Amino acid sequence: MTVQEAYKQLMYQLFELYDDREAANIADMVIEYITGFKRIDRLINKQFPLSIEQKDLLNNCTAQLLEHNPVQYVLHEAWFAGMQFYVDKNVLIPRPETEELVEWITKEVYSLEFEVYSFLDIGTGSGCIPIVLKKKISSLEVHALDISAGALNVAKKNAALQKTEIVFHQLDILNKEEWKRLPKFDIIVSNPPYIKQSEANEMPENVLLHEPHIALFVPDEDGLLFYKAIAVFGLQHLNKNGKLFFEINEASGKEICLLLEEYGYTNIELKKDMQGKDRMAKAEAPNP
Repeated sequence: MTVQEAYKQLMYQLFELYDDREAANIADMVIEYITGFKRIDRLINKQFPLSIEQKDLLNNCTAQLLEHNPVQYVLHEAWFAGMQFYVDKNVLIPRPETEELVEWITKEVYSLEFEVYSFLDIGTGSGCIPIVLKKKISSLEVHALDISAGALNVAKKNAALQKTEIVFHQLDILNKEEWKRLPKFDIIVSNPPYIKQSEANEMPENVLLHEPHIALFVPDEDGLLFYKAIAVFGLQHLNKNGKLFFEINEASGKEICLLLEEYGYTNIELKKDMQGKDRMAKAEAPNP
């Protein structure tokens, strides 16, 4: 089997699950992973034969993909802010809108009149947010927490791969007793679970079957469960003029702004993503 034959075979099989463009993109990623050939290389090396090991790897990847496994989990890699991250089923796959949140935080830090020293990411997952921010602002003391030991193992692996110094904590942010273990911060950010359990059937099958539910879903009776807890946490753990950033459900923007206002936060701002949807919120801690 040649490289070109392998690419076409995989792409045609993926047509069963994805539209033509996505199937082609996934096939590109898999064949590059297996052979090391980028798309331009394959045009030059169309007749290059696959080894037995490469054929076995192709068959293994294909079988996983046809079971709706996201290609990022199959290849154990995802790109975020131009950096490659290891991912597996312990963590969510990083999304483009989260990159926009990181950019917003970075611009905010550079625009402030006071120096920002410390940062905390709540529900860090793969560690993509704190790692990229540490890369962008090397002077920051960066902390990250997650309730999941499996997620923290992934985040620690990524921090090591990217040679970034992050302080990790295994902690349940809903347990106020555990808050005592943490210091105060200048910036706190979170992309917490916000999808109600009743909305699960609306999720794409590859997400619902394979991405960690603990990082996705909240009880129907309280869709803002984590936002409330983190807002209260911020009142106790943000320094003077400290900032709180959230990634949010596009339908919950006004509700979250009202929540932050009720807790006394000021300078509350909603921000749209590149799709024109309210996907981020920022607020400043009330002065003590």
